[in-house]
Amino acid sequence: MRRSLMKEPQPHKYQLHLESNQDSEQPDDWDHFVAHSPWGHILQSYRWGQFKEQFGWRAHRLTLVEQGAIVGGIQVLMRPLPMGRTLAYVPRGPVVAPGHDDALRQILDCAIALARRHRAIFLKVEPAWGVAEDPPALWKALRMQPGETVQPRNTIMVDLTGSEETWLGRMKSKTRYNIRLAGRKGIEVREGDEDDLLIFHELMAVTGQRDHFAVRDLAYYRKAWEAFAPAGLATLLLATFEGEVLAGLMPFAFGKTAWYMYGASSNRHRNKMPNHALQWAAMRWAKSRGCTVYDLWGIPDEVPADPNKDVDLPGSSKGSLWGVYRFKKGFGGRQFRSAGGYDAVLSPSLYWAYRQVQKWRHRRT
Repeated sequence: MRRSLMKEPQPHKYQLHLESNQDSEQPDDWDHFVAHSPWGHILQSYRWGQFKEQFGWRAHRLTLVEQGAIVGGIQVLMRPLPMGRTLAYVPRGPVVAPGHDDALRQILDCAIALARRHRAIFLKVEPAWGVAEDPPALWKALRMQPGETVQPRNTIMVDLTGSEETWLGRMKSKTRYNIRLAGRKGIEVREGDEDDLLIFHELMAVTGQRDHFAVRDLAYYRKAWEAFAPAGLATLLLATFEGEVLAGLMPFAFGKTAWYMYGASSNRHRNKMPNHALQWAAMRWAKSRGCTVYDLWGIPDEVPADPNKDVDLPGSSKGSLWGVYRFKKGFGGRQFRSAGGYDAVLSPSLYWAYRQVQKWRHRRT
């Protein structure tokens, strides 16, 4: 059931409605709006909120309505913390034009009020728009301060317009060579099904141990697949050699963009370039879904904002992400840096304590 969050009379030009996944009447309307917005993102989709609700979160959406049509919105994910407090998080939202100050101010005001009502320590917002579009005056007016980001700020976006030969022409020569080499070496890529998620998770465990990152439980990847794959919004791609699965990739598609969300590989036959074959297959799958952009989902934050300025890549002291950067850069996409994260602090003392715990966790990883 939709309900107004604002007290009447509303001093704004838009009507504003609040709903949660549990009482949503028209989730298709929301997803249609997000999918067709230049600032929409899969992390703001109804399905993503529904998926995260299976892991302790609850999704709430605020929609700005003008003449019966949604013109802006925000999906806030909330998770309970000890002592009856809450964490409130907006991944890649709000879905509003960054220069649309009235709409942004109204929807963020109400998101902060919603977070306060649910006893949140703070509200973290990570918009999908870029650094150049960021409105610093708005954050200052709302008393929101820069905070750490959960999603990667830097990424590489591959243009899927034109022919496949055009895509190949934009790539580094070594990447183009490795894609073709994989085929000559006998690498085949097939679409997996739900039964293949176990082997994908086993590959994730191998990759996490090799590259030093935490791997989620099998249930997480299974629920993600169940939420998106039956609707054609995700798939599981597996690279094989003589019947042995060497690597896997789970891309997602929403609107005109596809994302490389989860990927894994074994330690065997890496010289046969199974990961290059997988990325090529994911790009072709994304194109078949009507996507014009393939987001490679994250490169190191230290990479300079100017894509024409190369970077002196350090060795292992900076971690495995530098190898990931070299790999992703080869696909010829454009570098994109998001605006980052902003926090509306609702309990300063608990916010400080939360930040200290996060810093301690980062030092341990």
